[in-house]
Amino acid sequence: MREMQQGPRNLITDVPGLRVGNAEDLEIKTGVTVLIGDRPFTAAVHIMGGAPGTRETDLLQPDRLVQEVDALVLSGGSAFGLDAGSGVADALREQGRGFLVGDQPVPIVPGAILFDLMNGGAKDWVENPYRALGRAALDQASETFALGTKGAGTGATTANLKGGLGSASVVLACGVTVGALVAVNPVGAVTMGDGPEFWAAPFEMGAEFGGRGYGRHDPGRTPRYKGDQGGNTTIAIVATDAALTQAQAARVAIAAHDGMARAILPSHTQFDGDLVFAAATGAMPLPDPARDALQLGHAAATCLARAIARGVYHATPAPGDSLPTWQDRFG
Repeated sequence: MREMQQGPRNLITDVPGLRVGNAEDLEIKTGVTVLIGDRPFTAAVHIMGGAPGTRETDLLQPDRLVQEVDALVLSGGSAFGLDAGSGVADALREQGRGFLVGDQPVPIVPGAILFDLMNGGAKDWVENPYRALGRAALDQASETFALGTKGAGTGATTANLKGGLGSASVVLACGVTVGALVAVNPVGAVTMGDGPEFWAAPFEMGAEFGGRGYGRHDPGRTPRYKGDQGGNTTIAIVATDAALTQAQAARVAIAAHDGMARAILPSHTQFDGDLVFAAATGAMPLPDPARDALQLGHAAATCLARAIARGVYHATPAPGDSLPTWQDRFG
């Protein structure tokens, strides 16, 4: 038997008990993505980019009081997008969800943002739109969701193509499921040179992002990157149904960054706020904790690389776009 098989949906929601919701504003060219569980789940984070924007990430350290969260939020909008978490928290509090302090439920909603303020959309809002987008994304939470120009990937761009929202999953031989969800907005490129081939090609399962195989890389060529180095950041979530402590989940997030480096060139720059959350629902004890932990890290990195390529592969055009989609150029 193969060590890893593609999940039935090839989405992060192949992890039982997780749902994803997206909301977009096509005039602003931005959006929000929410990951929600049927119940609170263990979460951790690792940041490798030089320009992150985050909400409630300090509490995701193993020595903190709160060990579980109610939702994770990925948003466009730079610092304005951090308000999306407030909309999600408001809606969850109305549902009675949250960490109980006396008789008061306090929803724990960490989040991260990417910079999409210079992508051609209308940014002249009077009232911050992200609180409402966060609530709308939560309302849409489902086991199935669309990729590409959706949610937090709506206004995303790469060095040469439109970015997007991507996801992928695998099921390990031990029965544990691993999935990734990512908003792809790097300073670098996800394709090789001037061709259609993805850097993530060695990890493609089937033809999930076109089956174009391997391109040719000139190691002496300067990596392609955005001329405007201020509009970047790739933010992701890797999730599993394995039973993990917060410290173990942090190791999965660290390993998953390898997938980002395999799929984006260059990655983790000082102009990116590259960040990976890890989520663990705890439904599946690990049969062989040492070996299976290694497998989890590898699977998380592989899923994230594939999800990055899928986000760009599925992007769709919209009026006023500053860059073509992959499908426009190569599809």
